[in-house]
Amino acid sequence: MKLELYKALWGMSGTFHEMLCKAAEAGYDGIESPLPAPERETEFRNALEHYSLQYIAQVFTAGEDHAASLKEQVERAATFKPVHIVSHSARDKMSELEQDRFFEQALRIEADHGIVLAHETHRHRSMFAPWTTARLLRKFPELRLTADFSHWTNVCESLLHDMEEELALAIRHTHHIHGRVGFSQGPQVPHPGAPEYTLELERFEGWWKQMLDIRAAQGEAVTTVTPEFGPVPYMHTLAFTNQPVASQWDVNEWMASRFRELFAASRA
Repeated sequence: MKLELYKALWGMSGTFHEMLCKAAEAGYDGIESPLPAPERETEFRNALEHYSLQYIAQVFTAGEDHAASLKEQVERAATFKPVHIVSHSARDKMSELEQDRFFEQALRIEADHGIVLAHETHRHRSMFAPWTTARLLRKFPELRLTADFSHWTNVCESLLHDMEEELALAIRHTHHIHGRVGFSQGPQVPHPGAPEYTLELERFEGWWKQMLDIRAAQGEAVTTVTPEFGPVPYMHTLAFTNQPVASQWDVNEWMASRFRELFAASRA
């Protein structure tokens, strides 16, 4: 199995050519980002081709009809030939019946387009917590996830030691990984290499190792990972200055290097 690392454009600035050039020079296999604005689409396509980068598209369902919103965005995303699509799917406030109807349609949309939809374990969405995700995975075992458990540690105010069954189920359904370390009081530690967050890093790396091992056992040829530490206000700041306590680029580079080491160790 091969490890492919993707650069999130979240927090970067400049033209698409400038951002993708930086990602390519840093050795990433591709980029992950929302769909470009229509007026920047040509520039985006040209930059992807010029730097020979793959693309993971992000979509965000919204409005009165989340399934219709998903269908519209997936149809447009498909024109970019993405590796797969990360979806912020439905809403946490929906009833179970409403969520079930959404995911029934999501699976049909996925089948119609032949592109994997990897639903993100994200706050504000149906998969905001381990137990809501587990219910959906048991009802719809075809669903696949973008695993970002930093949201869950925040929602549950813990490192989820009382959620092992739900975690194991989510790990088995993981298709894509967002490499960010959260803690009980937030979705992002200031720096995952800081010794005061050793317990959090070890817990997350334990989950990621399980994901890599299971995907290898399932015969998958590739596992994709996006280091996804975010900018201010995700990044902590010094009081009264709004200055970030760390460099977002450097933290994500640290995370990418750590994943390379973790992957090499898991395959040894």
